[in-house]
Amino acid sequence: MTSIYEIDCDNIDQSHLIRCGEIIKKGGTVAFPTETVYGLGANALDPQAIKKIFEAKGRPSDNPLIVHVASIKDIEPLVLEIPELAKRVMESFWPGPLTILFKKSPLVPYEITAGLPTVAIRIPSHPIARGLIAAAGVPIAAPSANLSGKPSPTTAAHVVEDLMGKVDAIIAGGNCEVGLESTVLDLAGEIPMILRPGGISRERLETALNIKVAEDPALNKDNLDGAAPKSPGMKYTHYSPRADVVIIQGEKKAVVSKINQLNQDYIREGKKIGIICTEESYPMYRADIVKSMGSSDNLDAIASNLFKILRDFDNTDVDIILTEAVSEVEVGRAIMNRLLKASGYRVIKA
Repeated sequence: MTSIYEIDCDNIDQSHLIRCGEIIKKGGTVAFPTETVYGLGANALDPQAIKKIFEAKGRPSDNPLIVHVASIKDIEPLVLEIPELAKRVMESFWPGPLTILFKKSPLVPYEITAGLPTVAIRIPSHPIARGLIAAAGVPIAAPSANLSGKPSPTTAAHVVEDLMGKVDAIIAGGNCEVGLESTVLDLAGEIPMILRPGGISRERLETALNIKVAEDPALNKDNLDGAAPKSPGMKYTHYSPRADVVIIQGEKKAVVSKINQLNQDYIREGKKIGIICTEESYPMYRADIVKSMGSSDNLDAIASNLFKILRDFDNTDVDIILTEAVSEVEVGRAIMNRLLKASGYRVIKA
């Protein structure tokens, strides 16, 4: 039986948060909104509670989880050390959509880290997420609150669709603003490295910290070679709607032409086609269903809309989704990372 608690971000009902905090304390699971996507939370210090997350999602146990805390002082018991660079990063970007990898302390169960010696931690900025952590009084482990492999949830309705009956409670707290998971930053090496692009871009990190930031070479590749992923989102195909997804990449006019040609080709094969595009090219398409991500001049809006659009297609009977690529600058890298995962790295050059 899953309880649903509706909470208004602008007028938070503390009694609901207290009830949900008690569920976490007692080893239960609670789905809750963050500024990135909805998360599925459990007590990060309780191995049995952590296992419930994997069971509810159908998530492989070698895929590590992110630990959410309410303040920087809450990190100290969970890590062996907090490097000076990490302190600078935290001061600049926390609370917010950035996760940092630390060397874990013995307090952190290996169920969280998939057996790795590092733990991923962030402080969310969403008031409900922060209120839940405070009410629980423990760090909360929380991957996205969806069935494994599906597009991440950015509304409570998405969570209900995937996890109703599989978790103890769902906090319905409105739509998520960022719409993509947090950036994961590894500070263990000589050069800081992004393991998963997200709401904080490499450019923002480099500008704010005046340092060089690398990106993991495997970011936009099908990394299924058996190696244990250091971060959520690195190994498995994710974010996939039921329909096949194909990315078309190139100069804008050529992309539009190629998508229209592919649309006609697939129609002749008896396929029903959906198209994902930008606001500017929306009028140029004729297909069964055409959905705009937003203006190409507003990548933040596209990021916020992406998972909702992918999920909306699951309520249709399209066989194939043809999607425009986006510019890989700023948050565009994160958008393309998710599209590549959703498509299984199927890209056609226009």
